[in-house]
Amino acid sequence: MARIKKIQGYKGLSLESCLEHFSIFKQAQGVSERTIKDYEWHITHFTKEFPDCWGDDILLQKAILQYFANGNKLAPATHNIRRKYLNCFLNWAVLEGIISVNPIESIPQRREEPRIRNIDEQKLQALLNAPDKSTYSGLRDYVLLCLSIDTGIRPKEALSLYPANFNLRSLEVNIPASVAKTRISRTLPITPLTSEGVRKLISVRPESWGTVPLFATAEGKPMSTSAWTHRLENCYGKKLGFKISSYDLRHAFALLFLRNGGHAFALQRTMGHTDLTITKRYVNLSQDDLRSQHAFASPLNGLIPKSKRVRKI
Repeated sequence: MARIKKIQGYKGLSLESCLEHFSIFKQAQGVSERTIKDYEWHITHFTKEFPDCWGDDILLQKAILQYFANGNKLAPATHNIRRKYLNCFLNWAVLEGIISVNPIESIPQRREEPRIRNIDEQKLQALLNAPDKSTYSGLRDYVLLCLSIDTGIRPKEALSLYPANFNLRSLEVNIPASVAKTRISRTLPITPLTSEGVRKLISVRPESWGTVPLFATAEGKPMSTSAWTHRLENCYGKKLGFKISSYDLRHAFALLFLRNGGHAFALQRTMGHTDLTITKRYVNLSQDDLRSQHAFASPLNGLIPKSKRVRKI
C-alpha cells in the first residue's frame, strides 16, 4: 500500500504570510475588524523583539519564554492579554502544521484582582449636566451619555449605531450583529429620557449628511472611540475635577444596575456577555457595598438578641 503523504498546509511560509492567512481565518470566523487588528498588533509586537524565532520550534520556545520573562513586572491583566492573543495564533499554527507544539501552553495565566471603576451618582449627575445642549456637539454628548448610562452599551457599539437602530415608540435600541463585539445582536430597552434625547438629536441633523452614524462629528463624519474618550477626559473630566473614560460609564451602569435591584443574568444579557464569567468583572461591589450588605445580612445579627448587645462606649 502506498504511503499517504501528509499535506503540510502553510509550513515554510514566512511569518508575514502566516499572519495574513491567520487574519483571513479570523475574518471567516466572524471576528470583528478591531479584534483582528489587536491580534496583529500583539503578534508583531512579539516578533519585532524576536525576529529570528519563526521557523524553528526550539528558537520559538526560547523566544516565548524570554518574552514573558521580560514582562514579569507587567500587571497580570497585561500578561494575560498578551498570552491570550499569542496563544490563539500559535494554536492555529499547530493545527496548520506550521509548528509542532505551542510553547505558550506551559505559561499559565496570572490571577487578576478585579478592578472596580466606581463612579458615584453625584459625579454622573454632574457629568450629565456638563454638556451645552444648545449646541450640536453638546446635545450629541448628552444623548450619548444618557444611552451609555442607561444601557451599559460598549462605546464602539454606541458610535456605530444609526437612527434606524432606534425604535423610539417602543423604547428600544437594536445592536445588530455587525456592530456587536460578540457578533450576536441584542435589543435593549431604553428610558423615555434617552428616547427623547435621540429624537432631538435626529431632528437637528442636516439632511446633507446623508447616511452617517447617529453620534457623528459636527462635520457629519463618524466619531471614533478615542475621540469620544478625549472629549470625556478633556472637555468634561478636567472641568468637573475627576477622571472619566468611555468605558467607565459601562462599569458605572453595571454597578448601579445591581445596586438598584437588577439581576445578574439580566445584566449579562444587557451588556452582551457570552457568560457570567466576564460579567463578574463588572459586578464586583465596592467596599462600601460590602460593608452595608454585611451590616444587613450577617448571620450573627440573628444569633445575638438585641437586648444583650453591648452599647458603644
